[in-house]
Amino acid sequence: MDFLSLESLSELGWGAELLAAVTLTLLARFLAVRLLKLLGEKLSHTKNVWDDAIFEAARGPLSWFILIMGLLWAVDISDGYLETGLFSVENLDIFRQITFIALISMFLVRFISLAEARILEDLTNEKDSDQTRVDPTTLHAIAKLLRLSVIISSVLVAMPTLGIEITALLAFGGVGGIAVGFAAQDLLANFFGGLMIYLDRPFDIGDWIRSPERNIEGTVESIGWRLTVVRTFDKRPLYVPNSVFTTLALENPSRMSHRRIKETIGIRYQDSAKMGAIVEAVKAMLQNHEDIDASQTLIVNFDSYAPSSLDFFIYTFTKTTNWIRFHEVKQDVMLKIIDIVLTHDADFAFPTTTVDGIDGLIASARGEH
Repeated sequence: MDFLSLESLSELGWGAELLAAVTLTLLARFLAVRLLKLLGEKLSHTKNVWDDAIFEAARGPLSWFILIMGLLWAVDISDGYLETGLFSVENLDIFRQITFIALISMFLVRFISLAEARILEDLTNEKDSDQTRVDPTTLHAIAKLLRLSVIISSVLVAMPTLGIEITALLAFGGVGGIAVGFAAQDLLANFFGGLMIYLDRPFDIGDWIRSPERNIEGTVESIGWRLTVVRTFDKRPLYVPNSVFTTLALENPSRMSHRRIKETIGIRYQDSAKMGAIVEAVKAMLQNHEDIDASQTLIVNFDSYAPSSLDFFIYTFTKTTNWIRFHEVKQDVMLKIIDIVLTHDADFAFPTTTVDGIDGLIASARGEH
């Protein structure tokens, strides 16, 4: 021991304790993350979405918690040997509390996001089920409100730890709220517009919406607190501020109960005697068509004397609301109408022009030559 000074012994002790702290920290982190991973793999085979989300959300915050606590332990050891006074016990306690609050918030936000994703996946897989379930729009709204609540609560809890009085902040907010309100009125308008969308529910994610006055048409892709993303039919994203929807007349074709077939058909004047039989046959065909809802308004009537035709019209509704299937049904109806007209030895009219006295004009022209 003669060749070692007290200072050298002190440095050796500091290095040994520091090495032990780092080693134990890394070992604890490895074991904790490994254990959570194994438990998560076993619980992933269960139908309960909550346990999967809990272990997946806890993995990151727990890893950071062990690393930060190990770092603070090492700092505490170093400060005890070096006696620099840079890190007091009070400051380290404050840092530990802030770290704990931040990691708890991180865990809750991740848990809410993972639970939202898993519930949404289950809803997608069970979309043909008859069970009552939460729709995606409501799920997204609840998840956003919960995340916002967690963040605000964490900030309010952390402020007294940092020595910031909430009462003083509220007093400042009362004075500065007016200025902030004027500066952020568009942002607030969009926020409350998004809130009205969630409350009134004029459309949901996946709905086809249309507003001719603003040239908005497409499928709703996402609903945020500031804007709504609409995917147009040529696959372009359209970003619409939520405040627009508070004053906008909007159609939601996705919620229609039926689709309408409305057509006018003209036959020749020389087939006028057959008009009554044709109209009755077309009406009977529509009433018996398996894809036409006969309980809705169904009209087939002789309508007008057109310049080149006798017109009758059909007005009926299909059972399907699917756009592609609707056109298939409409095509079948139109083809059956062609068969009915031709079966009655009639034909469809086309624009014609009759010139009176044409024979006399031709004879006069021939005599002159």
